[in-house]
Amino acid sequence: MSVLSVTGLRIELASGQPVVEDVDLSLGPGEILGLVGESGSGKSTTALALLGFARTGTSIVSGDVVVAGRHVLQLEENARRRVRGELVSYVPQDAGQALNPSLRIGAAISDVMRRPRDVFELLAAVDLSEGTAKRFPHQLSGGQQQRVTIAMALCCGPPLIVMDEPTTGLDVITQASVLDEVRRLREEQDAAIVYVSHDLAVVSQLADRIAVMYAGRIVEEGPAATLLERPRHPYTRGLLQSIPDHRRPARPIAMPGTAVGVEDRPPGCAFAPRCPQQTAECLQAPPEPAWIADGHLVRCLHSAATPPITLGDQRTPAQESGGGALLDVRDLHAGHGTVVAADGVSFELAKGECLALVGQSGSGKTTIARCLVGLHRPDRGTILLDGEPLADRVRRRTVDQRRRVQYIFQSPYQSLNPRRQIGDELARPAQVLRGLSAAQARAEVGALLEQVRLPARTAERYPHQLSGGERQRVAIARALAATPDVLVCDEITSALDVSVQAAILELLGELRAELGLSALFITHDLGVVSVAADRVLVLDRGAVCESGTVSDILSAPAHPYTQRLVAAAPSLIGV
Repeated sequence: MSVLSVTGLRIELASGQPVVEDVDLSLGPGEILGLVGESGSGKSTTALALLGFARTGTSIVSGDVVVAGRHVLQLEENARRRVRGELVSYVPQDAGQALNPSLRIGAAISDVMRRPRDVFELLAAVDLSEGTAKRFPHQLSGGQQQRVTIAMALCCGPPLIVMDEPTTGLDVITQASVLDEVRRLREEQDAAIVYVSHDLAVVSQLADRIAVMYAGRIVEEGPAATLLERPRHPYTRGLLQSIPDHRRPARPIAMPGTAVGVEDRPPGCAFAPRCPQQTAECLQAPPEPAWIADGHLVRCLHSAATPPITLGDQRTPAQESGGGALLDVRDLHAGHGTVVAADGVSFELAKGECLALVGQSGSGKTTIARCLVGLHRPDRGTILLDGEPLADRVRRRTVDQRRRVQYIFQSPYQSLNPRRQIGDELARPAQVLRGLSAAQARAEVGALLEQVRLPARTAERYPHQLSGGERQRVAIARALAATPDVLVCDEITSALDVSVQAAILELLGELRAELGLSALFITHDLGVVSVAADRVLVLDRGAVCESGTVSDILSAPAHPYTQRLVAAAPSLIGV
């Protein structure tokens, strides 16, 4: 008996444009289905429809969703609400925002219970102590918050659990711990799980089957091992080739173009504009799904012609600089009250080199980066730029020192002024830090956009009119407008689709080669480290526990903590 059966699901905007169409899914007890695709593919919209829920501005217009024998879409709204939790529960992406900040954890779990159950038992089921029940959400780490949302999903014992990007933004050790909890759910409670993600490397560690979505349709579905080893849709192949893997340090191959918006979908195959296999026939009508093997479905007219996965070129580390260190950090100590974020950290960064700072959340990576650019005052220590000390606060640094060290934030949307056009945003650093006139600075905008591979018309747009990958490119262009010597990149690819991430990494590599830029790259993704960095600094609770070349650290880590990081990092090798 299937736990989940979805047939003919269609979800539309108020305008009648389909967001999701022709979606069919089925899931048995204890089975994990990975639902993957780029942002805008419709995977989260589909996941919410499994609870009988449609986001504001959309509506479920047709199809059937059957969970444990109940036709969810045929129920009245009050009945649907009762089904949520009892038959199907939901684990959100951002656990911090999903938890009520005014409720202690124990009260929050009790608040959603439909029948008496021991809160401590639920916390133990996700490997949290009894003391967690007395804490507020802000007193927990991101991984602990995510475990609490899983406990809340378990409290009614539903046969189906929907997880929407539950590990995005988590460090590899915390991510591995959450994935272990998901596996335990399946084994101990025989729960069927729909796991939504944009990261195929993570999904490969869990899923029995994988469904790949593009432009609102499932374009390929099949057993995880089959689909990962020999994808038959060119989009699936493109996703897999975009993933950097620390066990296979080859350059990712970025897919051309970007995902089409809901209102920009072509009349034929939606992937055709980006597809190297397209023919005139592909432009006529959307291809029908076809079974090419037992349990393996593909929506492509030319699936037989899809070539095997190819790897990018092996990257070579930058040549060692003949001069001294461009950036020299000595015995840096910094913290937040009684919490130590940097405990005697020292390192050098040469011209043209990329140094990666890696470690779990809370290891001090971002605090160190903010000290470098003058956004956090260190307790003691010295930061030298070309041998000259930098003041501890950015406002006390010279204009030229501020120009030479530029920071690229993790969230480009929050770091860009929503009221300012992109052209004005890019012109401002040249005016403030280089002394150019407004006309001179504006004249450079076109060249900056070209450098980050964005069309000139982007200058007239506002941040909300751009995709996440486009906004990140704008943030890079804004940093380049200052003609810096050092880029400090703080988790700049952590929330991006793998295809966009591959394009950003390729772009940064090209810019480093063309402009001789040095980069400090903060990330928890060892796959990104393997293709972007030359050397690695491993941080554990504010202290450097190991450092060395990328190849040495990833192939033969010496410190136990580094060994844990490398072992926990997801990989497609051996799946």
